Amino acid sequence: MGKHIAMKPLLVFFDPVPPDLAQTLDITGWVWKPAADIEQARSEEPADGWIGAIVKAGTDLEAALRVCRSIRNGEINAGALLLLINGGHLQSLDPHQELFDDFCLHPFHPLEFEIRLKHSFRRSGQTNDIEVIEYGPLAMNLETYQAAIDKKPLDLTYMEYELLKFFAAQPGKVFTRETLLNRVWGYDYYGGARTVDVHVRRLRAKLGEEHANLIQTVRSVGYAFGRSRWG
Repeated sequence: MGKHIAMKPLLVFFDPVPPDLAQTLDITGWVWKPAADIEQARSEEPADGWIGAIVKAGTDLEAALRVCRSIRNGEINAGALLLLINGGHLQSLDPHQELFDDFCLHPFHPLEFEIRLKHSFRRSGQTNDIEVIEYGPLAMNLETYQAAIDKKPLDLTYMEYELLKFFAAQPGKVFTRETLLNRVWGYDYYGGARTVDVHVRRLRAKLGEEHANLIQTVRSVGYAFGRSRWG
């Protein structure tokens, strides 16, 4: 239930990020930031570096390879490097394979993209099994079942924690009450939709007035958490 999100963000070149790429990264649970060039990536680099980088080639493969070369040369601190290309670039990749850990064709199937991204982390020695979810003021430790808002601990029941984790791992995505019951409580749970409403009401109260709107009611549909970057 829920998806693990990297403590360190994933760097994505170039800005603006294609909507399908942004959507896939959000839904699969990655924390990420776009950058238009190496200078911007360097200026926004976290203290402990980026967990990895995705470089979108677009129509200019050489420009993308220059970015890859800058990353490989250590101009910024990034782990795994996935190159996103179109089919016309395939024959040009062979002499440059040392510049990236893996590549994926764009447009892509979301599942293939996720597998290749994970594969690039394995090849580089990085890990994508990260144990913290962070969204704005919210932080959740998936190993210790602790949660905090604005660095203040939240006193959550087990199911409140599970519901908040499920929401926070997929910001911007709308879920029906029935889906939430199935995915959070389990397919064998026969409680009604009121169970979800009660838990959402309790979560909002514990998040506090300032942050209660992190969980949004979508009229006639269900609930969503936070905001999507691609909607």
